[in-house]
Amino acid sequence: MTDFYEVLGVPRGATQDQIKKAYRALAREHHPDTGDGSDEERFKAVSQAYEVLSTPEKRARYDAGVDPSGRGSAGGPAGFGFEDILQTFFGGGGGARRGPASRAQRGGDTLIHAEVSLEDATFGVAREVTVSLADPCATCAGTCCAPGTSPKTCASCGGTGVVQRVARSLLGQVMSTGPCPACGGYGTTIEAPCTECSGQGRTNSKHTITVDIPAGVETGTRIRLASYGDAGPGGGPRGDLYVEIREKAHRAFERRGNDLHCTIELPMTAAALGTVLHVETFDGARDVDVRAGTHSGETVKLKGLGVGHLQRVGRGDLYVHLDVQTPTALTAEQEELVRKLAVLRGEERPDARLAAVNAGLFSRLREAFTGRER
Repeated sequence: MTDFYEVLGVPRGATQDQIKKAYRALAREHHPDTGDGSDEERFKAVSQAYEVLSTPEKRARYDAGVDPSGRGSAGGPAGFGFEDILQTFFGGGGGARRGPASRAQRGGDTLIHAEVSLEDATFGVAREVTVSLADPCATCAGTCCAPGTSPKTCASCGGTGVVQRVARSLLGQVMSTGPCPACGGYGTTIEAPCTECSGQGRTNSKHTITVDIPAGVETGTRIRLASYGDAGPGGGPRGDLYVEIREKAHRAFERRGNDLHCTIELPMTAAALGTVLHVETFDGARDVDVRAGTHSGETVKLKGLGVGHLQRVGRGDLYVHLDVQTPTALTAEQEELVRKLAVLRGEERPDARLAAVNAGLFSRLREAFTGRER
């Protein structure tokens, strides 16, 4: 198997930039149109080496010792592998390909992140995002060929993209069919790749896209924009763009599912006498009725003021938790009034009373039945 790294004159650990730079230099030196005695066969070898090493999938197969354009292993007796046996007796391992492969392939999917506020998640929002995407090459229009040139029919396979070979195996001498190693199974060769896109048929550029983020999204929600991803190699269709949501925490509201929770501090006197509080919500100011004798930890529900439901109508609720504040710094006059209140209520020296454990419905029912048994 040809050493493509040696053909381009780069080490095996070379980066894509090093490979591209080496290819461009050699392509200019050996291009048939330069008229300086360049070697056409050398130019074809350089182009083939670059086609394999510039494609991550093909390069990985090549580095593993596998024909990057075929199915069988590059090693083994006469290069004959298990899939060749399947091809010979059963029509191929995992589905035989008929005819040449298309250079046009679907582009990859792209994932980006968008940060939204809790309020944006509540109502939904339109957000502009900027992303770098692969676009069809403007110079070659995705054909991968230099302007004025076109792919040539492969001389090895006659444009079929496949070749037959005879090899020895444990079953004897058998004939197998596999992708043409000269053209990679495409049926054509590109003798003059486009220098703008390095023969890939696409280049990168920045895109600004408006994304409609619906109500009810949360951290981890992914929004799919079909056919907004990278353009495919060889003029292939675009992949999809996925926008993953990251929700920022709010300073006052906490989200639990589609419900919102907040805490309001109110004076002891207001809790004892009752009052009406004005609370700023995402929907504007709302009144919260606090009944007389409210205890710390009680909750008031404001229906329909929570986060919108994702992909369905309606919203969650807003729960307002009341935190009764006990005064800590009293003036002499205030302290005297509180003492008078304690006397009037008989609470100058209150007795410590242990609260019942789990004093709920079931415990009360249990106590009622226990009392009857006595």
